[in-house]
Formats: sequence, C-alpha cells, structure tokens
Amino acid sequence: MTVARSVLLFVLAAILEIGGAWMVWQGVREHRGLAWVGAGVVTLGAYGFVATLQSDSHFGRVLAAYGGVFVAGSLLWGVVMDGYRPDRADVIGALICLAGVAVIMYGPRGS
Repeated sequence: MTVARSVLLFVLAAILEIGGAWMVWQGVREHRGLAWVGAGVVTLGAYGFVATLQSDSHFGRVLAAYGGVFVAGSLLWGVVMDGYRPDRADVIGALICLAGVAVIMYGPRGS
C-alpha cells in the first residue's frame, strides 16, 4: 500500500469517527434528536470498517498511528464546524501527534 493511500484511509477514518461522534453530540447535547444520534452511530460503525483497510496487519500500530490523525482532525473539525480557534499549544500538540503518526506508521522497521 502506498503512503498516499494509507494517509487517505486515515483521513476518511477521521471524518467518519469525528463526524459520527459530532452527530451524537449534536443529537444529545444540542437536542437535535434521535435521528442525529442514530446517524452518528452508523457513521461510527463505518469508521471501524475503514480502519481495517490499512495494509499493516498490526491492530495496535494502526490504531496508535490513527490516534494522532484523530487529534489533529478533531481540532480541524472544531475549526470548520464549530468556529473553534485553536491556540498555539493546540497547534503544536497536533503537529507533534502527526509527527508520531509518521514515525509509527511509516518509519523504518527494525528488529
């Protein structure tokens, strides 16, 4: 699998997981109703399938690397969907997480 395909899968997984959680949040916390909650649950389930499409066969490695994408993606989602303005610490933390993704997922493998 190419790095580009892997990155696209991580981005799709983030959209599904963060979007699904956001829909549940909207349904419960913003009182938008059970339809939002149900759509969120279905979307979260789709995330689980997308995560399995990574070529690396190690669940722990894929999910650990994905965690960094989730952190950065959550901040970006907040900017786009909720008008959140990340501060310097948010941005630095997200960049550190993305560096971790690169090391965990795409770094050279040793013993």
